Amino acid sequence: MDNFINDLERVAQVRSEISVCLSQIAETINQAELADFTSGKLSLERDIEDIKVASNNLKSGVFRLLVLGDMKRGKSTLLNALLGENLLPSDVNPCTALLTVLRYGAQKTVTVHFNDGKSPQQLDFQTFKYKYTIDPAEAKRLEQEKKPAFPDVSHAVVEYPLALLEKGIEIVDSPGLNDTEARNELSLGYVNNCHAILFVMRASQPCTLGERRYLENYIKGRGLTVFFLINAWDQVKESLIDPDDTEELKSAEDRLRQVFQANLAEYCYVDGQNVYEERVFEVSSIQALRRRLKNSEASLDGTGFPQFMNALNIFLTRERAIAELRQVRTLARGVCNNTHEAIERRIPLLDQDVNELKQRIESVEPEFSKLTGICKQFQEEIRNTRDSESKAIADSFRTYVLNLGNTFETDFLRYQPELNLLDFLSSGKREAFNQALQKAFEQYIGDKFAAWSLTAEKDINAAFTQLSKSAAKYGNYYSKITDQINEKLTGEKIKVNAYSTTEEDNSPGWAKWAMGLLSLSRGNLAGFAMAGAGFDWKNILLNYFTVIGVGGLITAVTGVFLGPIGFALLGLGVGFLQADQARKELVKTTKKELVKYLPQVANEQWHTVHDAVKECFESYDKEVSKRIDDDITSRKSELDNLLKQKETREINRETELKRLKNLQENVFSQLQKIETAYSNLLAYYS
Repeated sequence: MDNFINDLERVAQVRSEISVCLSQIAETINQAELADFTSGKLSLERDIEDIKVASNNLKSGVFRLLVLGDMKRGKSTLLNALLGENLLPSDVNPCTALLTVLRYGAQKTVTVHFNDGKSPQQLDFQTFKYKYTIDPAEAKRLEQEKKPAFPDVSHAVVEYPLALLEKGIEIVDSPGLNDTEARNELSLGYVNNCHAILFVMRASQPCTLGERRYLENYIKGRGLTVFFLINAWDQVKESLIDPDDTEELKSAEDRLRQVFQANLAEYCYVDGQNVYEERVFEVSSIQALRRRLKNSEASLDGTGFPQFMNALNIFLTRERAIAELRQVRTLARGVCNNTHEAIERRIPLLDQDVNELKQRIESVEPEFSKLTGICKQFQEEIRNTRDSESKAIADSFRTYVLNLGNTFETDFLRYQPELNLLDFLSSGKREAFNQALQKAFEQYIGDKFAAWSLTAEKDINAAFTQLSKSAAKYGNYYSKITDQINEKLTGEKIKVNAYSTTEEDNSPGWAKWAMGLLSLSRGNLAGFAMAGAGFDWKNILLNYFTVIGVGGLITAVTGVFLGPIGFALLGLGVGFLQADQARKELVKTTKKELVKYLPQVANEQWHTVHDAVKECFESYDKEVSKRIDDDITSRKSELDNLLKQKETREINRETELKRLKNLQENVFSQLQKIETAYSNLLAYYS
């Protein structure tokens, strides 16, 4: 644990150092642009804006961990052991039904957020524990009725002065996976916005149907980093008739390991490499917590925690942090290149008189038209992709929904409610039966939609990957045109990309963004850039699919035909309601009603899917176009600024040369500090 905290501290320091350097670059350029009696602004507003965003992102950046798992897996105990303090209530299960965000705060405070429009409520920690803890008997009843313990609560934010949180870790403790589908969707919203998932399982209940269902539908194929924690491993020994029989213990543990490996191996591949040993850990949370409560420095050997913490440490501080800072370095190099290019272009123009400068500016109008043409060409390609992909994916959704009836009888087998169908004839039990049937449909529809959405994401990802390649192509052409502009204006070749060391660095800033090399659209630089796009398109889909798409689908399907199914079952008569025959009749009747409404659902939700995909590409188009337009505008403004200054007053050449030289040196000096900080961190972990 000490090594982990020390490494987090080191990363936090580097983040802070680089954040300060970025802030200094932005301030240096901004002050130079504001100075009076100069040759005019260099029009580096976009660079200043991007640098400020990156600086703020680094300053507030955290490593966000999402804890997932069924109820009764010991998630709260595991988190308490991880934090080294009995922070989360873990004596009864319903507490895990409250989604809780843990982050650093100087004081112990809890803020409860509600989903009924009520203002958030701040509580002291003891009140929070008391208010959101219920009697175990009540907990059992709620679980049987499949009702959430606190239906009016959205989530809670816990602030706590703990070292692990202070060094940049934020933990999202999710509700149990066997809670309501609405809460599963809420957890899914956090899946896309976390650096790593801690999936907690239990040795005594290896790979339950609910766990396999969630992994299959919400984790598989999504490129997520998952650490599997098999909790209560010490109880394997306690379950034996003779706990001291070492051979029997080894045999029992090996059998369990085979079960877990068979079920989890497919989720432990990174770039084709099997990383099972670095992702799956046998832990004893209660043992680790007991030791840490007695002595925060106590050895956790034998609990599985040292091995897990080491793997998590390597992933967060050596892999994610380096990738995060590499993006920042790329941005800083780009800003320095842009500043250098603007200065190198400005200096030769200082000696030209007003008329000569006007002529040269007019001479590059054709090149500026070409730049605008590149923007339009790329924009047209994005929009064509938008139109084709949104229609194709919406059509695939409609086809998928219409075909659900073809495999319904087989697919729905594992979702059927456990209640005896004779319960439906009893008016007192009919409501419970309807709830069980609705729950079954929620799971069935949710899983089917998740399976389809994964194929849709792959199609969208492929489309953005192709647009990324186009961005590189257009960016290369764009750079050649800007080189021509510089040469025609100054009469000499200007070395642009003076601080570039890779091919990627040579692309214009807008192209880097469009290629996914920079991710500046969210409040966290780590992990939101998907393949081919430096923006958060998965969350755009999520907003549509989980809030509107799945919810609309479940409402449409269950809300419309549960009634007809009920009438059909009542009409069967008692004679038909024998176990096997009854289930067959239920499935047959359900399918009959389902097929009736599938065309309506398919057509209504077609528009939801179409609009979701369309918005992904429109967001991309809007940002790319704005960045290209900003670049063209800034290049023109820079020349106009110089011309305006020349027309209004005499420019002191020596003073201006000194100012520009100081600007370049100051910006380069900060870049060097960034390069050094990044290289030192890289060397430390190599």
